[in-house]
Amino acid sequence: MKKDIILIFAVVLIIALLISGTEFQSVEEYYLTHAEDIKPGDETVFVSIDCSDILAHYEKLDKSLAESGFVPQDGIILAKTEYVLREGDTAFDVLLRITRYNKIHMEYQGADKTAFGSVYVKGINHIYEFSCGALSGWRYKVNGEYPDVGASKYALSDGDTVEWVYVCDMEGGK
Repeated sequence: MKKDIILIFAVVLIIALLISGTEFQSVEEYYLTHAEDIKPGDETVFVSIDCSDILAHYEKLDKSLAESGFVPQDGIILAKTEYVLREGDTAFDVLLRITRYNKIHMEYQGADKTAFGSVYVKGINHIYEFSCGALSGWRYKVNGEYPDVGASKYALSDGDTVEWVYVCDMEGGK
């Protein structure tokens, strides 16, 4: 009987030691924590978020947004930064992960709610479509080119550079 109590105590003690040294995280928390933990051999992408076009069209900017401080003085919300690329990542997947990781506000409309079957990015850093005129909004480039598919349909490859840019004239682009 005494041996059983000692054995049970030892097992409980070992389990307690294992649990106390273990940090429990959801899969999402793990990926957010390790967004920049790049190891040799990892596939990576470079991402930036830029709203500098607003600076050239500041007179069009919604007055409340102009006073809010959400438009950085240089227009750079996120400088070009390297992130780990996960298997199957799209341009939107990476944007979602890095805005969460960097605590940058981002709002989007799900693919099931759009006519094109792709996610639509409505706002980043509290800067929304139409904040700087009737033709303003967020666009993305991959390797310097505007893709002809939505961000949640564009599969990224190792070494890609993704630029999220706010443009004040969608027809003129940037």
